Amino acid sequence: MNKDFSASALRYRPQKFQEVVGQDAIVKTLLNAIKNDSLAQALLFCGPKGVGKTTCARILAKEINKVEADYDYNIFELDAATNSLVEDMRALIAQIRIPPQVGKYKVYIIDEVHMLSKHAFNAFLKSLEEPPKHVIFILATTEKNKIIPTILSRCQIYDFKKIDQIQIEESLKKICK
Repeated sequence: MNKDFSASALRYRPQKFQEVVGQDAIVKTLLNAIKNDSLAQALLFCGPKGVGKTTCARILAKEINKVEADYDYNIFELDAATNSLVEDMRALIAQIRIPPQVGKYKVYIIDEVHMLSKHAFNAFLKSLEEPPKHVIFILATTEKNKIIPTILSRCQIYDFKKIDQIQIEESLKKICK
């Protein structure tokens, strides 16, 4: 396989908020929160598949810590679809106590958060209710209705919308050029 090969979905994934398509209101709100140092400690990004929830979570994590790579020491990504057990949450809870090595925050992105078991949600709840000041949780889901109300009440919710066809066509034209 060619060393320079990468899937187009990865190659053209936005790396900065200015490159995000179809989520202008959310991007503006997040940028203002960063600028005013008023970012919530728990955010829930919800909406249909493929609209930029996880991408925006990664960009936000990099922006608030002023880092270039989303695999930096302070950015942790957990796929709840494959890490849905109480033990997985206990491991995460043990990690959050340690302050960041670089930057101001440790950011935990929990993708497909609706896949956590009920017991895992309950184990996670205490950390979400009283996180250390150096921790920000970004939860992403396609099924907000499956998240227990107690978790919802602790999060600032961002509803991502489907990207309209005109915006998709404009993005494809830029890529083709």
